[in-house]
Amino acid sequence: MAKIYPDLYQFTELLQPIRLSVHQYLLLTEEPALIQTGAITQAQATLPQIQKLLGGKSLKYILISHFESDECGGLAVVLKAYPEAVPVCSEITARQLWGFGLAQKVIIKKPGERLSGNDFTFTTIAYPSEMHMWEGVLFLEEKRGILFTSDLMFQMGETQGIVVESSWKEAIQASGADQLPNLAMQTKMVEDLKGLHPSFVASGHGPCIKIIN
Repeated sequence: MAKIYPDLYQFTELLQPIRLSVHQYLLLTEEPALIQTGAITQAQATLPQIQKLLGGKSLKYILISHFESDECGGLAVVLKAYPEAVPVCSEITARQLWGFGLAQKVIIKKPGERLSGNDFTFTTIAYPSEMHMWEGVLFLEEKRGILFTSDLMFQMGETQGIVVESSWKEAIQASGADQLPNLAMQTKMVEDLKGLHPSFVASGHGPCIKIIN
């Protein structure tokens, strides 16, 4: 566990032998939000740490960018400990959560919509990451300027607690937008990113990025 940014804690599982760091995040505010659950093994390992940080607080939201094992594989583990927590995701992910019996109460967000609490506001950004490249979502916490990029900014290696500095322009150029399967998707993703002004990038895999001008 590492406090990686104000109010933000990072939890990491290193997948061997490929040396891939899988990050979860807890935004510890008045209404705490967990960003990604990790797979079952990660959720089981990190849950005691999350519970210690929360103390007597309840977990309010679980933000899920798309339906994949490291994004929401441990959802049942987290919901067993915090049954009042509500997953927030795209419509496609919600269908999977309902279909696999992982969650029934879900908040669906389309790109450009907001989720506001007492001490945060998340805006969703379109991210074609679901099966068949359907639309998932990324989350930007506006008050702190934290962009949670899931698989978009991807780097192998042991990157727990590591923060590098970059301009936003350079970060966009180094993102995985050019790995999307067609030019239209690539162009839209880049244009959407250019319209953002984050201060900090919390990656799903790889180092976090402090944005400098």
